[in-house]
Amino acid sequence: MNKANRKEQILELLKCVKDGQVSPDDALLRMQTAPFEDLGYANIDYHRGLRQGTGEVIYGQNKTPVQIRNIIFNMLDKGSNNIIITRISRQTADFLIKQKINLEYHHIAKLAVAERDSRTQRVGSMVIASGGTSDIPICEEAAITAEILGSLVIRLYDVGVAGLHRLLSQQNILAKARVIVTVAGMEGALASVIGGLVSCPVIAVPTSIGYGSNFNGLSALLAMLNSCANGISVVNIDNGFGAGYIANRINKMETI
Repeated sequence: MNKANRKEQILELLKCVKDGQVSPDDALLRMQTAPFEDLGYANIDYHRGLRQGTGEVIYGQNKTPVQIRNIIFNMLDKGSNNIIITRISRQTADFLIKQKINLEYHHIAKLAVAERDSRTQRVGSMVIASGGTSDIPICEEAAITAEILGSLVIRLYDVGVAGLHRLLSQQNILAKARVIVTVAGMEGALASVIGGLVSCPVIAVPTSIGYGSNFNGLSALLAMLNSCANGISVVNIDNGFGAGYIANRINKMETI
């Protein structure tokens, strides 16, 4: 369905609401399930923001630079901004910048945002804590995602259980948080420790950082899933984006 047809359908729907033929609630339901655009290799969901409050995010890994460029161009054509592209290389980011796309690239997180809206205000209090310095790339994926979506993020890096005093010295910050993302590899104990100290929700992110018996993050994942601390939920291994996304939603709910 092309842009003109979609516009005509929405206008017709709005006229029906005005004439009393369709209720506002029914119209909203129809708009929430409105069409996507088929590019042949991607189906772009232009109404995800209406349904979920945030537009579609582009997962960059294994997509070609040309595919990512075309998806971004189509989204920009529909008026999208703050377009997040995760797991994207520096080379692909440079290619997109040469295509005259207003792109901000974060090399540590391997995350980019196209047409960032500088007017987005950051609210609430979200903390991201890492077990070690090696976990920072996953932390930054979570932190930058949440910041783009409008959360105020405080970073507490390298506060793992091997030196617990480092974490305990930050208890005032932890106590004021609305939601905390804990990122750790090895045995993944940080989530349980923080979960036992705070009253807010904790999102645990296991990472693939660790020696052989870490099994590329599986041991940390199982430890976090089996935590005896209450109020902890767990995302997949190395899924900083997923943690930042859901933590942002919790943070925003708390500020309403």
